[in-house]
Amino acid sequence: MTQLVVGLGNPGSDYARSRHNAGFWVVEALARRLGGRWKRHRLASLAKFEWEGVSLVLAKPTTSMNLSGSAVAGLLREFTLDVSELILVHDDIDLPMGKVRMRQKGGHGGHHGIESVIETLGSQAFCRVKVGIGRPETKEEVVDYVLIPLSAAERSALEEAVERAAEMVLGLVRERAKEG
Repeated sequence: MTQLVVGLGNPGSDYARSRHNAGFWVVEALARRLGGRWKRHRLASLAKFEWEGVSLVLAKPTTSMNLSGSAVAGLLREFTLDVSELILVHDDIDLPMGKVRMRQKGGHGGHHGIESVIETLGSQAFCRVKVGIGRPETKEEVVDYVLIPLSAAERSALEEAVERAAEMVLGLVRERAKEG
């Protein structure tokens, strides 16, 4: 059994500390926890593991956030996986800072990375693990809010959420392995 866990974010050092990269942080935390190394791939940076009888592939797309769908679709094809074997990890502006939530399927909720994945796959039937980043004061501030670096206090609050999200992903993988 293989499971693909894709963390959404924007590649490059300009965005490394931004709220929008919470998905990257979660898969990076998983790779650290499982003792893996990232390797460059044509669609994403990948870390592969055998964990509790599951082939686990962690991915950070090398596309921009808003074009994540092409990388996710390519990885599903390459590893011959169904959309149901995908776990997508991403930031969520509608969740309070530091809150973590899992959702089995659904719409994009205005998140352009999720929108790209749904449009490219033609399906909403994949699991999402969401990391709350909170909402700015006004709608006009959203783009800047998700892309600017976090303050030290905000980063500290999100570090706990990232660890909880990583644990949630492992729990989901473990549960799927029992079922499959």
